[in-house]
Amino acid sequence: MTIPREWADDGALPGYESITLPLPSEDDGVLCGTLVRRKHDASSLDESSHTRRAVLYVHGFVDYFFQTHMADAFAAAGWDFYALELRRYGRSLRGGNRPNYCTDLAEYDAELSAAIDIVREEDGHDTLALVGHSTGGLITSWYMHRGARRAQVQALVLNSPFLDFNVPGPRRWTLPIARVVGALLPTLADPNALSRWYGESLLQEHHGEWTYDLRWKPLLGFPAYFGWVRAVLAVQDRVASGLSIESPVLLMHAGSSAWPKGVWREEYLANDIVLNVAHMKARGPRLGTDVTLHAFAGGIHDLVLSKQPVRGLVLASLVEWLNARCSSSASADRGAHPYVAATYQIDQPGTHGGARHA
Repeated sequence: MTIPREWADDGALPGYESITLPLPSEDDGVLCGTLVRRKHDASSLDESSHTRRAVLYVHGFVDYFFQTHMADAFAAAGWDFYALELRRYGRSLRGGNRPNYCTDLAEYDAELSAAIDIVREEDGHDTLALVGHSTGGLITSWYMHRGARRAQVQALVLNSPFLDFNVPGPRRWTLPIARVVGALLPTLADPNALSRWYGESLLQEHHGEWTYDLRWKPLLGFPAYFGWVRAVLAVQDRVASGLSIESPVLLMHAGSSAWPKGVWREEYLANDIVLNVAHMKARGPRLGTDVTLHAFAGGIHDLVLSKQPVRGLVLASLVEWLNARCSSSASADRGAHPYVAATYQIDQPGTHGGARHA
């Protein structure tokens, strides 16, 4: 029997509510997840088009949910919006916690399954789409391959998913070493894992347009624990071998990547400077049997934080794809849908290659 939760005002964003999802404590203290929601205004929609649809958003590394304009876009299209803050991230970060730490991405199954149950059962939605950004895209892909509630999710949207480390070829020898260190010393951390330039490209006081809580998304990031690196590499290896996600997948990425240098460059405002889009193009088709890739010229790593008009196009395309693939007709015949982009089909999930452009 499901026990209804008591939603409370979200302390971080006006007009939002949140609930805490308790989790077993570990050696770094109390753990929990946090589910945040913003409800659409049903009175502004044609009732015949309302299908009790919802999206569940999962953030990336050194990240949390603050992108209210994304939630507004979903609400305007008739989708209730929820965001899940994973253990040790954002609203779920508690005193003593190692920020963003884990040793197995399957650890997040608990809060993902709980959030899906709440959205589907307690709040009564009959259609649910997962939306994952960066590391959240890797986590949600892994969940949709094998998670307990994956059958309750009708579609998966990936915003610049973290399918491979952006390490140049000559330095890729460091990844096996990081894997070994992660097994032996999981709580050892690299304090300089992230470049400051991505944060500066976002923040209003530097070169960007956005403001957010620097306690949860600091300019210089959090240290990257080697246990986390090992956990990410393990799932990335599985992606490289091929997953078997049955739901339709939309993988969105920037048109190009740029390697951050030692000085600020204007190109950082129109490229993914965190991940390599070539990795997404190569590994994205291996996620399942129904994968659509869509590139956005001028986009940055978090596409919904790109400059206008790019972010507007990203959100419009995302909603268009979801409306097409999650309609009743699309559910009955996934082969018949009006949305057209770079669509790939995999002949046999779990194999290398075999992708063909449709």
